[in-house]
Amino acid sequence: MNSTGDVLIADDDPAIVEAISAIFEDAGYTIRNLREGETLETLQEDLPRVLLLDIWMSGKDGRDICRHLKSQPATRHLPIILISANNNIQQIAAEIGADGYLAKPCTMAEILATVEKYLAS
Repeated sequence: MNSTGDVLIADDDPAIVEAISAIFEDAGYTIRNLREGETLETLQEDLPRVLLLDIWMSGKDGRDICRHLKSQPATRHLPIILISANNNIQQIAAEIGADGYLAKPCTMAEILATVEKYLAS
């Protein structure tokens, strides 16, 4: 069990949040989620160990959120994994300073393995 894990899922699709949350909870991780991108930009305390961030969120673009978090002293070291159906997700992740990416559609095993890589470091 990985009870020290703390994953923040930022996605505005409730079905995706529910599915991803279930897989991490089953693996013993503590999960938090946000559906509004604006809230992420004020993240300074009680940081997760990993942020799983959708690019296309209502209200705020995940690319802007990632750039902002990576520019702030309190959050620049926070591992951010982008998740998107965008064809250029690998390039986008590199351009905005994301630590990793997942291209939709992806399996729950792929999501878990990718996040665990950053939780282990």
